[in-house]
Amino acid sequence: MQPIVDAINSWEEKTTSLSDEGIKNKTQEFRERIKKGETLDDILPEAFALVREAAKRVIGERHYDVQLMGGISLHRGTITEMKTGEGKTLTSTLAIYLNAVEGKGVHVVTVNDYLAKRDCNWMGSVYHALGLSTACIMHDVSYLYEPKIVDDNEVSVEMQNLKEITRREAYASDITYGTNNEFGFDYLRDNMVQSIEQMSQRPDASGGLNYAIVDEVDSILIDEARTPLIISAPDSESTKMYQRFAQIVPRLKEKEDYEVDEKMKAVALTEAGISKIEKDLGVGNIYELGKIDYVHHLEQSLKAEVIFKRDRDYVVKDGQVIIVDDFTGRLMEGRRYSDGLHQAIEAKERVEVQKESRTLATITFQNYFRMYKKLAGMTGTASTSAEEFSKVYKLDVLEIPTNKEMIRKDLPDVVYKTEKGKFDAIAQLIKETNQKGQPILVGTIAIEKSEYLSALLEREGIKHEVLNAKHHEKEATIVSSAGQKGSVTIATNMAGRGTDIKLGEGVRELGGLYIIGTERHEARRIDNQLRGRSGRQGDPGKSQFYVSLEDELMRRFGGDKLKNMMDTLGLPEDQPIQNSIISKTIENAQNKIEGYNFDIRKHVLDYDDVMNKQRETVYKKRKELLAATDVKNDMMHYVEEEIERIISVQCVGEEYEWNVEMMVAELQNIFNFSGQDGKKLEQIRNDKSKNSAEKISMMADFAMGKAKEAYIQKENEIGLDIFRQIEKAVMLQTIDTLWMNHLDEIDYLRQGIGLRGYGQQDPLVEYKREAFNLFSHLMENVRTTTVNTIFKISQVSKAQTQEPSQLENANFQGAEENVTQFGAAKKGENGNEAPEPQKPLVNKDKNIGRNDPCPCGAKKEDGTPKKYKNCCGKNA
Repeated sequence: MQPIVDAINSWEEKTTSLSDEGIKNKTQEFRERIKKGETLDDILPEAFALVREAAKRVIGERHYDVQLMGGISLHRGTITEMKTGEGKTLTSTLAIYLNAVEGKGVHVVTVNDYLAKRDCNWMGSVYHALGLSTACIMHDVSYLYEPKIVDDNEVSVEMQNLKEITRREAYASDITYGTNNEFGFDYLRDNMVQSIEQMSQRPDASGGLNYAIVDEVDSILIDEARTPLIISAPDSESTKMYQRFAQIVPRLKEKEDYEVDEKMKAVALTEAGISKIEKDLGVGNIYELGKIDYVHHLEQSLKAEVIFKRDRDYVVKDGQVIIVDDFTGRLMEGRRYSDGLHQAIEAKERVEVQKESRTLATITFQNYFRMYKKLAGMTGTASTSAEEFSKVYKLDVLEIPTNKEMIRKDLPDVVYKTEKGKFDAIAQLIKETNQKGQPILVGTIAIEKSEYLSALLEREGIKHEVLNAKHHEKEATIVSSAGQKGSVTIATNMAGRGTDIKLGEGVRELGGLYIIGTERHEARRIDNQLRGRSGRQGDPGKSQFYVSLEDELMRRFGGDKLKNMMDTLGLPEDQPIQNSIISKTIENAQNKIEGYNFDIRKHVLDYDDVMNKQRETVYKKRKELLAATDVKNDMMHYVEEEIERIISVQCVGEEYEWNVEMMVAELQNIFNFSGQDGKKLEQIRNDKSKNSAEKISMMADFAMGKAKEAYIQKENEIGLDIFRQIEKAVMLQTIDTLWMNHLDEIDYLRQGIGLRGYGQQDPLVEYKREAFNLFSHLMENVRTTTVNTIFKISQVSKAQTQEPSQLENANFQGAEENVTQFGAAKKGENGNEAPEPQKPLVNKDKNIGRNDPCPCGAKKEDGTPKKYKNCCGKNA
């Protein structure tokens, strides 16, 4: 990369001489050059030099040469590893600008709304100086960067340069900031809307998924990738059974009634436990046919009671059970455990048990981000997960050197026998270090641990800040001040990720920021992330982890043996040990868990890849329908295929065996096909001058001719313009309804397919085969249902023919945030309320006899009333 960096530096003198207006004009010049055939690589040196000059003028920061290398790496679609404090946010502006010049849109993905808003406001000023538009999408609002004349310091803190806009306008900007959940949910929502105008993302063939840079890429593409995005709607299943089991399960005893596997986080009932449950329920054998619901509810209730702990896996706040993210320690408002587990926890905690949900749309982060034409990411900790990035996303990891040499001291782990001994030692270390004035940042892996340590420090009279998922609104402010003299900050492992910790006056002389880890995390990346909070840009610093043999990681992987060994040696709980065997055990445990978690994510992805092909097919068809003004050709193609299916099914064997009577009956079920028409089919069958293939073709052509006549009659009856709208609405409604049912069927298949392994069959191969059969059946169903519906529409409301969006009462389950309702589906592009959609009316009155006068009042030429069968009842 050095020759390219040299080329960029050679442009510096020319860009420095440009006026502010000249810098903006350069962007237009680049666009013209690209139209004439130049590539992004051709203009890269000049473009990067231009960004550097704009940043220097607007925010007073000039890119280092190593940041230029990081920009090149991001432009090439690589995972770029830059140590904490090396300026990843500034580095990204280079690749973002270069790719945004094309005009196809660039998405910048952040880990939370705060960072999306902050970076949009902060870097938006640079892009504005370059003549590009910048926006950010948040949970419930979208903003456009629009500078106001205010004091520079005030702007960066108060974010006064953001103007509220619609989501669609945000995606139309050159650069759009947002979280992984918001981008993913918008993709799913866009594939559930009823018109192009309701879509948020750019409605071109790729869905506007051109180029994305993912900040903290390991957190988003790995840690959160086990949780798919799900849009669901409440189902009406009763919740009483969960409440009933929540009373029974606590009476069960471990070892006697159930066994716990901590390593697999699983719990299994014993024979004694099953007998006890059956006795309490008074229902006999719960594994009998018809009682399988009991088993499902029981398993989830037992798991909720034994495996899931309050203030570790979830918290109870305002009468709701809120999940705590394993990796970030954040509260994941609105996200719910699936398969009834969340309801079981609600019943256990005696809060209102919510109804179970039905899936409307779902996608994994892996498959969402793999849809981008080009994907890149940046983080301080990617190399330990290089294999996963390569295998899943086909992305290489490139380590960028630091601008200044790293001088932080990473001390070896200190191991204690008990958790109490460990925390007492940590409290003592904090007290001693704090007396010198050296700032300390303590990383914990759970809310309860941070609160326990806080209580110890309060007892010692040490002033400190606690930052955990319960207070994440103010985390950026707390973390940014963690480097001040005498400060003590306790934080869950990745709190404040993305926020710079700058050292206060006199702190360098005291040794810099002291990082204390209270427990090893499952993933080495998370430990490295905590360490990386110290030692930025050549600053001094120190880091050390304190471990006990009672820690979850140690307990799950051989801690008991080591503890027994220490008991035998008679070591007291407050005596630390540093032993190569124990250090190796910890490292092996982390390696095992990382591999195990990778296998889980890969397993989820292998199955979702099957679903993804189907999803792409359905969504592509949906987009084509939305974009089309006239879908008559599609509808007639469906009708033709359905007629061919009916005739081919009945024309089996010798010609005399062909079931013309059944053929006529099936055609009459679709449209007005008379008995006389049936005689014509018999004549074709009995024609000796034609062979079988010719006869089948003639039958299909004749039936199709009759279908076209019935179709034209339907167009005339309802009105051409309205009927065109109905066709589109019927096709969309049919696809949406049957796709939702298909998602349920696929889910049931997925849950049970593992049992095929007992029959020496590969579950994944079987899943692929059966999922394909289900999908073929789905597409046939879409065609048959659409054809059967369209000929039976007899009356329509005045103007609106669109079905109400399924999104109106949908829930959004993601990896961090979620909404309970989505009203924007009912709004037009300008945000105004659209008229309430009404359904097409279908005449379903069963009390009118076929020979009765038609209720519509139509008369024959002689003035007598038309019979129902010859008027509105023709297609009934």
